[in-house]
Amino acid sequence: MTKNILLVIQIILSLFLIFLIVVQSKGSGISSSLMGGSQIYSTKRGVEKAVFNITILIAVLFFISSVFLLAVN
Repeated sequence: MTKNILLVIQIILSLFLIFLIVVQSKGSGISSSLMGGSQIYSTKRGVEKAVFNITILIAVLFFISSVFLLAVN
């Protein structure tokens, strides 16, 4: 039972992580879709920074769920 719950959590986290990474891809990120695709380097601000930090959090949660899944087996 616990294994099934962990598998579902891991699938949901992986899909969310894929979505967040695709949103951040260079040239088609949030800033280029909202403000135009300028090629000038700039620091992450606002929504872009929040999405970046959420991506890191989801990746850490995915890793932790993978470790727990290994421990259950």
